[in-house]
Amino acid sequence: MRTAVVVVMMLALAAVCGCLFSSTSARGGGVAQGEGFKIVVSTFDTKVKQGEAQSVAISLQRGEYFKRDVRLEIKPSKGLDVEPTSVLVRASDKPDVQLRVAAAKDAALGEYKVYLTGTPDTGKPTTIDFTVKVVAP
Repeated sequence: MRTAVVVVMMLALAAVCGCLFSSTSARGGGVAQGEGFKIVVSTFDTKVKQGEAQSVAISLQRGEYFKRDVRLEIKPSKGLDVEPTSVLVRASDKPDVQLRVAAAKDAALGEYKVYLTGTPDTGKPTTIDFTVKVVAP
């Protein structure tokens, strides 16, 4: 019994840690099981110093049967620059994209949002946003 309780606690802890270290969008694409995709932003705490840039990893989690291209559109809040602002992730490509998020030297300190929209060739799009904190150098 004690072992069962420990195993359940470890699984719960792993699930909570997984949620803290990444953000996942709602499912887009097809409606059938395994025909959709999600956008995953693997950031725990994105901080960018004024006048500097930071890299942020974006990934598509494809369902087993989802074999379509997805166009990612990236729109930052005013005060941030993001490159690229649009990227096509082909069905045959690796599902990983690196974003470069930069803050101007005179950017106001505080939190900013970056909005991502993933639109497949066919099916419904999905969106997600993540927060970037601009800090002093």
